[in-house]
Order: sequence, then C-alpha cells, then structure tokens
Amino acid sequence: MTTRRDFLRTAGALTLGSLALPTFANAPARPIGIQLFTLFGPMNEDPKGTLAKVAGAGYKEIESAFSLRGGYYGYTATEFKKIVSDLGMHWRAHHAGGAPFRPRPAAGGPPPGGAAPAGSPPAGPPPAGAPARPAMDFSKMPPMLNLRDNYQQLVDQAAEGGLTYLVCASTPVATLDEINKSIEVFQKTGEACKKAGIGFAYHNHSTEFDAVDGGKTPYELILSQTDKELVKMELDLAWATKAGKDPVALFNEQPGRFPLWHVKDIKADKNSITEVGNGIVDFKRIFAAAKVAGMQYFFVEQDMAPGGIESITTSLTNLRRILA
Repeated sequence: MTTRRDFLRTAGALTLGSLALPTFANAPARPIGIQLFTLFGPMNEDPKGTLAKVAGAGYKEIESAFSLRGGYYGYTATEFKKIVSDLGMHWRAHHAGGAPFRPRPAAGGPPPGGAAPAGSPPAGPPPAGAPARPAMDFSKMPPMLNLRDNYQQLVDQAAEGGLTYLVCASTPVATLDEINKSIEVFQKTGEACKKAGIGFAYHNHSTEFDAVDGGKTPYELILSQTDKELVKMELDLAWATKAGKDPVALFNEQPGRFPLWHVKDIKADKNSITEVGNGIVDFKRIFAAAKVAGMQYFFVEQDMAPGGIESITTSLTNLRRILA
C-alpha cells in the first residue's frame, strides 16, 4: 500500500531528478535567479521593499547571503520564505560562512584569524577606476552562525526554509591546515544536509586556484578529498575567469558536480566586477555546457552592485539577450 509519505518521497525524487538533467541549448531551462549580496545595502535598509523591486525586475529565484540585520535579513527562515513566496519567487539557496566571522580590514591584507564574511568583496580599497564600495559597519551586527561551529543549526534552518541548497560562501584556505579543517567541515555538513534532504555546495573565489604548500590548489584538494555526492560546487564564473580557469574545462574534469553557478562578469582588467554582459565572461559557451556541469540553478551576482536595481535590470536584460 502506498502511503502519503511514500507518494511525497517518490514525487520529490522525480522532481529533483528532472532538475538534475535540464535541457539546455543556448537558453536556460530554469528561471533566472539572483544572489542578494548584489543588493547588500538595499537589503539591509529595506528587505521587503528591495525584494519587491527584485521581483518587479523579473527575477524568479533567490539565493540569500549574510545580513547586518542577522538571521535572514532580520527574519527567521520561515518568515523569509513567506516573504519571497508571496512575491512569486522561490528561495533556493543560502550562503553561510565556513568559519567564525572576521571583518576584513579597511586597508589591504587578509582578515585577522578567519574567513571574511560570506560573499564579501576583496580586502582593501577597490581597484583603480572601480566604484567605491559602501561602508559596512559590522560593530552592531548580531553574531553570525558558521558551518564550523553551527553546521547542524544552519542545516535545520535551511530545511525549515524549504531550501534546495546550503552553500559555504567562503572559508580559510591559505594553508594546508586550513584546507584540511575546511574539508572536515564540508564532509560533516554534507552528511547533515543529505539527512535533511537538501544539497550542500562550496562557492569559490579566485584564491581557491592559488597553489599552497605542496603545489596543489585548495580547489583541487577540496574536490579530490570530499565525497562528490555530498560536496558539490557553486562555480563563480567571474572568479574562475580571474584565476585564468576555463569553466567549461572545469565542468569536463568533474562532470555533474556543479549544480549551482554564480553568473557574474568581470572586465578585461580582471579586477572590476561589472554587470552581466558588460565584461569578458563567455556566458553563451558556458551555458552550452550546462548538462555536463549538472547545473540546476544559477544566480546573477555583482558584488554590492553600485547601480542597485538598475544594475540587476541591466544584467537580466543582457543575459536574456545572450542566451536568446
């Protein structure tokens, strides 16, 4: 006899299976999503009003990031899910830090003693010619949960919010010791996510492609020493490009391990993040390899976009044109 629970489990498996093998030509089979770090300032000032503008611009799927309000832009996971759903969008993923929060210093240099905040921009002043980044006052921010110390709580909240993926946005990877500790965190988080019925992924910056002691890169070590069924990648296309890596080649090396993408563009100087379509990333070629990657969701991101809603509208328009 088939119970309601059996039916729902089977239906869920079929749905996830259909997402795992989307049909792509040059156009995405899924609606276009956005990573909310793009609108860091507006989301901290007016989360509901900003989300309404995001929906009005045409975005349908949301990936959240850290907030100066704490939690999920000042809300619980259940509350935030309802706000997003009421606007006709879906909350698909959330970014969490891999280690305790450490603000980046105002001048250059690595953050003291730990990872930068999830989704944070490079340390130090912006490159010459780049727009100024908004000031971030972390002194009044509530404590941030991190995967090292709070992975089960973050997994439980992700499940409560109905998310498909929990994502590690950043973690210390400057030394072999830091990488090994991060790998341990990823494995246990991936296991907890699997038990909760959600996926786990790691989001790269360019530093993951810098060799450490022994000549291996953090990217190579993380992918080779974690279970490919438990730890997936959210490939940031701009940071991979900055590091001199070809996203399509990375897909071919680890087929099916890239269910999430950050659709981000970078200018020819490889320092300035810009609106999608205004830089050098070859999105048409990359999207043509979506099946190989195993891509399920993708999120437009422009780190703290200086143009706000205007910038995300430009990115959406350009991406639709590129993939038409």
